[in-house]
Amino acid sequence: MAKTATGYRCTECGWRTLKWVGRCGECQAWGTVDEEGAARGVHVVQAGATSAPAVPIGHVKADIAKAGTTGVGELDRVLGGGLVPGAVVLLAGEPGIGKSTLLLEAAARIAERATVLYVTGEESAAQVRLRADRIGAIRDNLYLAAETELSAIVAHVEKVQPRLLVVDSVQTVNSAQATGVPGGVTQVREVAANLVRLAKERNMATVLVGHVTKEGSIAGPRTLEHLVDVVLNFEGDRHSRLRLVRAIKNRFGPTDEVGCFDLHERGIEGITDPTGLFVSHRSKPVPGTCVTVTVEGTRPLPAEVQALVARTEAQQPRRTTSGLDSYRVQLILAVLERRLNAKLGGCDVFTATVGGLKLSDPAVDLSVMLAVASAAGDKPLPAGLVALGEVGLAGELRPVKDVRRRLTEAARLGFTRALVPAGSLEESGTRRGGQRSLVPVGPVAFAPGFEVVQAENVWDALTHVT
Repeated sequence: MAKTATGYRCTECGWRTLKWVGRCGECQAWGTVDEEGAARGVHVVQAGATSAPAVPIGHVKADIAKAGTTGVGELDRVLGGGLVPGAVVLLAGEPGIGKSTLLLEAAARIAERATVLYVTGEESAAQVRLRADRIGAIRDNLYLAAETELSAIVAHVEKVQPRLLVVDSVQTVNSAQATGVPGGVTQVREVAANLVRLAKERNMATVLVGHVTKEGSIAGPRTLEHLVDVVLNFEGDRHSRLRLVRAIKNRFGPTDEVGCFDLHERGIEGITDPTGLFVSHRSKPVPGTCVTVTVEGTRPLPAEVQALVARTEAQQPRRTTSGLDSYRVQLILAVLERRLNAKLGGCDVFTATVGGLKLSDPAVDLSVMLAVASAAGDKPLPAGLVALGEVGLAGELRPVKDVRRRLTEAARLGFTRALVPAGSLEESGTRRGGQRSLVPVGPVAFAPGFEVVQAENVWDALTHVT
């Protein structure tokens, strides 16, 4: 008899190979190649029973999918208003950064009006109780269970009937129906799929805690992120009290919001106005520093960029970044050398942000360029200056979005001068000949004494601040 052909397929991207390998040759993911049988054609599927009849979309009741507040304002901001019944949220972050503290705080707030079940698989029930005593999270409707078996968690859910289920963490739960060790690809996929099904059937909001790899990505198969409705990333330096929560995926709200939290010995608190957390306070200007205003969702945040340029005898000077996109910094350094004749070839260049904030906004380019130029020339920039704009390869400055909101925030904080790309304060006019013309709106009074300077290229920008 002929042998059945057997192949292997990556569960992440679908890449196929004839023999098993530990790493996918297409997406480079580890542990995602599983065995599969050769395809024998398309099977004809007969009609089966339906869970509910199809109805016109206008007759579907939307009230049951209305988000409910968690009681933590900054978390509600990132979630898009709160937790939606039946939604599954994945919260990922590094160990010890405060994920359990944040979820225990939110669970205690929700337990004031509904039943909550908190399942811990990494700590004992006594350890979680000590944390709850410390942060004041003791509630009658907050139930706690220390379980690592999926069937036991389902039994707790059937008995407690919670409106919110917290599983800390999904990598520690195992199912007897799946092979492999807890935290493996097969186990995580099986556990997550069953928890998602349980949440949808009972219309129960569920929060799963996830681990991250050394590269900062979520551990486990990529299908884990596809199964859940919301993916949140918990960021922060463990040597600092500041914590940030970002939405990577959100089916119920925006994915560009950020929540700011202060982690201390009494728990975690939301910071509604993070102004000043990412800007240094000094009596006089220092070379190599420049302030910009970035936008996270609907919130403008002032941020300070610092640069240090030092001569070196090494054949390959170092280019080190912290909190900035290394590729954009390399681009800006090349523009400085080519367009402004800056001599950076024999220098180490270090760039960083203040407060551990990670900036990926293109509007940060101009502040990075000015900070590096200031550090290279050892000349401080004028006091009260903010700079925002995208730098092109030809040295031109490109306008960015939400300029007026950024400048309004800068003026509110006491800055007196802003450097922006030319055309940033213009609005679209009427169409003429099939094209949309730009109509200057005139000077804008952001605040008394606040000056807005527009520059067309990096040379003009450097001329205005020196």
